[in-house]
Amino acid sequence: MLDIKFIRENTDLIKKTCEQKNVDIDIDLMLKLDAEILSLNQKLQDLREEKNAISSSIPTLKDDEKKEAIAKSKDLNDKIKVYEIELATKQPDFDDMMWRVPNIPAPDVPVGKDDSENVILRREGTPRKFDFEPRDHYDILEMNDWADFKRVAKVCGSRSYTLKGAASRLEIALHMYMMDKLTAKGFTMITVPSMVKEEALYGTGHFPTGRDDVYYLPKENLYLSGTAEIVLTSLHRDEILEENQLPILYAGYSPCFRSEAGSAGKDVRGLIRVHQFMKVEQYVICKADLAESEKWYNTLLETAEEVLKDLELPYQVLACCTGDMGAGKYKMYDLEAWTPSQNKYRETHSCSNLLDWQARRANIRYRENATGKVKYCYTLNNTGIATPRILAPFLENHQTADGKVRIPEKLRPYMGGKEYL
Repeated sequence: MLDIKFIRENTDLIKKTCEQKNVDIDIDLMLKLDAEILSLNQKLQDLREEKNAISSSIPTLKDDEKKEAIAKSKDLNDKIKVYEIELATKQPDFDDMMWRVPNIPAPDVPVGKDDSENVILRREGTPRKFDFEPRDHYDILEMNDWADFKRVAKVCGSRSYTLKGAASRLEIALHMYMMDKLTAKGFTMITVPSMVKEEALYGTGHFPTGRDDVYYLPKENLYLSGTAEIVLTSLHRDEILEENQLPILYAGYSPCFRSEAGSAGKDVRGLIRVHQFMKVEQYVICKADLAESEKWYNTLLETAEEVLKDLELPYQVLACCTGDMGAGKYKMYDLEAWTPSQNKYRETHSCSNLLDWQARRANIRYRENATGKVKYCYTLNNTGIATPRILAPFLENHQTADGKVRIPEKLRPYMGGKEYL
């Protein structure tokens, strides 16, 4: 969410941003509602003050004056009710539009309509050349009895997975490796639930848009979270932190749920697009300083790159364009690992800087040491490890001709020292 004062003073910039981010909002209508609401609030304030003044004077008035004052107070109260009703009809429409106003992208963000216009910044590592016909991850899992896609689909439906034996151990090992890496960097490990209230999804910007991708539990009036970021943001909702408490660094571990609405027919085989998965999320709350947030953005990105290098996976770094980066993002880079069976790079990490866009929505603030001034915090996030997504390129890149899978050296301590899966 942006400051309404900023929107009023930068109308053309906001309109341009909406266009670049494919956000359909009538900014002129929103500002018209804003002016009307301001006028109504001023009228209500004036009427209430007048009514209060009359009410205070009534006990001191004589009979005729008292009757006149009571009648005047009643008349003012009727006018107040009319304005309150009018305000109640306009405020929700204005609020809904404010929730949808996108963040201004960084100056160096490429302008583009969708992911086809993302910009490759660099590639690291060389895709492996096999001296045998490589298998895709689904076949590797099936031939080793490391998964049971057909049976679990009978129980849980499509886009479900279950891992067995060594593959199950591998999934857990990846998360343990990630937790150790982030702990060594000063992050606090934190496990969080996956059921969240609606306001938590508004706080991160997943709502009011994005409802189709979220599972709803009507009996509990709760939603299933698609990332620990949602809970981690709302943990400090409506708080005023002290500057010396910042930065707050969380490594959030949780089950995640996504309906994958609109992706029917895409990548349904194996582990690429599943409805439930596990993830360690890198998450930062820092002070409102652009240089500070850039430092943490680079830290989150470097950590993700370390992961892909440790796992010995060729990857590329993409600068996401305005049309693909999401409404709340100031800057967003994707990391994609080489996936041999598809002969292309596939996303494993998404690194985002949102400045104060989320903090305003969730009302997360801090008090400056030097001035005592209260400001909105900045928030950032990036994937640490998401499974089973990372397993597809991992299994395919490290497979052997006889169906085994080599374990990279950095991961072997978490796999009992084994060299092969």
